[in-house]
Amino acid sequence: MACHDQGRWEVQIKPSAPKSWLLATAGLMWSGVGVWLCIQAGLWLAPVAALRAALLGAAGIVGSVLVHWFGFSRLARRNLDRLARLPEKPCFFAFQAWRSYILIAVMICLGIVLRHSGLPKPWLAVVYATIGGALFLSS
Repeated sequence: MACHDQGRWEVQIKPSAPKSWLLATAGLMWSGVGVWLCIQAGLWLAPVAALRAALLGAAGIVGSVLVHWFGFSRLARRNLDRLARLPEKPCFFAFQAWRSYILIAVMICLGIVLRHSGLPKPWLAVVYATIGGALFLSS
């Protein structure tokens, strides 16, 4: 059913947008989240001795490249393929598959649990830098 079908209430309230906006939204959202996670990791590494911070930071960078290469880049490619198959003006919230919204909720909850756990912040910085870097690279 097309968005221009003015007779249906659900079509009238559907926030449609050009596919290019969906691509831009997905890229900007994941870039923003990735940068935020990397900044958080940097803040946790700032008070650590320089050599130890450099080693932990390097571990996060290597991890982010691996997670990007073996995981997130494939997800990004699938999302691009899915977006290409959508009609010209799909619902704005289709910039992510519905299953991805569940994954986002799980990742947010896991981040909150990790941040409030007793794990040392420098070690959490590696995890945050790994995920943040991978999100940024894949966006």
